[in-house]
Amino acid sequence: MIPATARAGFASWPGRAEAWLDERGRPAWIAAMVAGFIAFWPVGLALLAYMIWSKRMFNRSCSPRRTASRSMAWNSSGNAAFDAYKADTLRRLEEEQIAFESFLQRLREAKDKQEFDAFMQDRARKAGTPAEDVEA
Repeated sequence: MIPATARAGFASWPGRAEAWLDERGRPAWIAAMVAGFIAFWPVGLALLAYMIWSKRMFNRSCSPRRTASRSMAWNSSGNAAFDAYKADTLRRLEEEQIAFESFLQRLREAKDKQEFDAFMQDRARKAGTPAEDVEA
């Protein structure tokens, strides 16, 4: 019979391996997949399927730089004045980002309206009716 501590350690190794690979980024996942194909092809195929299913293949979720920069943004530096300045700057940048995104949305809506109006005028011209009648 296997002791409970050994079973717990054995059962948690996939999670530890996944965390270890995530720390090293996408190249580590690809290297593990290639090694799996070399050692025994179903292992490589299983890793490829897992990478696609968990979206590790096509996004930057396991990028070490991204997780490091995200954690640095919210950690305290130990200097209260700097932390207040950093929080204020981050809040201001988030507000500017929201304002810019709303500006882009209004710009897209204006472009869509302009294109739709041009389409309706062209359609009315082809049909032989005045454009004012179509818009009303």
